[in-house]
Amino acid sequence: MTQFSWITVLTAAPVVGALALLALGGRNKNLVRHSALAFSFISLVLTLIVWHHFDSASVGLQFQEWHRWIPDMGVEYHVGIDGLGLLMLLLTSIVVPIGILASWQIQERVPLYFSLVLILQACLFGTFTAMNFFHWFIYWELSLIPAFFLIRLWGGPRRASASTQFLVYTMVGSVGLLLSFLAIFLAAKKFDFIDLANLAQSGQLMPAIVDKLAWHRFTPQHVALIIFAGAFLGFAVKVPLVPFHTWLPSAYSEAPTGTTILLTGAMSKMGLYGFLRILLPIFGQQMQLVLTPLLWLAVATIVLSAYAALTQKDMKRIFAYSSINHLGYCLLAIFAVLKFTGGDAALTAQKYAAMNGALLQMFNHGLTAATLFWFIAMLEKRSGGLRGMNDFGGLRKVAPVFAGLMGIALFSSLGLPGLNGFIGEFLIFKGSFPLVTWATSLAVIGLLITAIFILGIIQRVFSGPLNERWIGLPDLTTGERLALAPTIGLMFAIGLYPQLILGVINSTAIQMVNHLKF
Repeated sequence: MTQFSWITVLTAAPVVGALALLALGGRNKNLVRHSALAFSFISLVLTLIVWHHFDSASVGLQFQEWHRWIPDMGVEYHVGIDGLGLLMLLLTSIVVPIGILASWQIQERVPLYFSLVLILQACLFGTFTAMNFFHWFIYWELSLIPAFFLIRLWGGPRRASASTQFLVYTMVGSVGLLLSFLAIFLAAKKFDFIDLANLAQSGQLMPAIVDKLAWHRFTPQHVALIIFAGAFLGFAVKVPLVPFHTWLPSAYSEAPTGTTILLTGAMSKMGLYGFLRILLPIFGQQMQLVLTPLLWLAVATIVLSAYAALTQKDMKRIFAYSSINHLGYCLLAIFAVLKFTGGDAALTAQKYAAMNGALLQMFNHGLTAATLFWFIAMLEKRSGGLRGMNDFGGLRKVAPVFAGLMGIALFSSLGLPGLNGFIGEFLIFKGSFPLVTWATSLAVIGLLITAIFILGIIQRVFSGPLNERWIGLPDLTTGERLALAPTIGLMFAIGLYPQLILGVINSTAIQMVNHLKF
């Protein structure tokens, strides 16, 4: 089964779909929409095939393809997946159809819009499977182009500044990332992530870099930290980590809601993926040296973004800040596993729990956040574009199914036991608390604030007296209920049987922790 080039086909399928949509033209908009959805389902089917044939007991890369590209520069076409890569492929394959369905009302330049969505999907697939930096960086940078135009051409009234801010921030981060890897290549003559991780693990990488790039005013440790800082900046902006987050609220609120779903459901995971795939294996020692500042940044990301969400009235901005908050928990777990424990078996087991929690939370957040923004798209469609909490009230009386299903997604975001959001956060806190007790204790404040603003949404939008303006507001149609059923069902399935995901990622999580040797 692995002889077939599954990853290449999976990455190419959305590109073929994008070209087909452009060829269709704008004469039949419904045909374009249905074709875009069909191509997204083709990618989902291919991903499920890969998932079915994935060996969850293996700790190595699977479905690998390896071809020489530019040998003199260390550039190869090397792709493959482990549990982390497979999970991100599945998440992307789920989020993109949701984004397409949430964009069904787009009327202007319909073929171009959905073509850009499919191109973005291909870039995400490439980012989560490429194992050579040169190859990977192409996908990393190309993903900015469709995202920029999706915001710029179809966004809200302040879309120009939002899209520009998004592009500038992420480009600055990418420059730092590129410079760091050019420095690494000058020393190691390699771009392959696996080779670089092995060199770092054996203690050969940083001495080689220092030997090539030593500056008389800097110690070897300083040189290594400077190179780490460049790579860290690239991923910190993408997640984003406070204080590199200021581009996100305007980008999420001004983007069309279908695009916001792609940004929060899948693109934000590119930064976390970079932390796990690149920073931890290659720069683990440097991260350990600055562990305390990193933990403070994670706590700030969790608490400050939750407080910012509490002060918002626009629901898109609320969930934008909430996304930063939830991804902060993943960062807390990632940083916690760097804690030196001297080989203590009990604490090592807690690291496994924290890492499993981080991977699961990445998936859970993508699913839940995409669904919440999908509900906002439906509400905007019914209300003429309104999405402020104070614009509504008492909607449960006229749209009980809408209120009930969105309530499930809201409680999933809150981490209610029995839903998917609970188990990821539980594992993160269970594993992180014995390792970094002070940081985990402070992070609990974020949970409390999250409960306040989510319950506030339920109270102001769905409870209380009905605003007379919305007496005729329609409930979910049969088609919308059927479309939402898989995502809501998956929230319950993972919440009640988390082994559905944990069984696939556990070996990868253990391998990531063992590779650190702290």
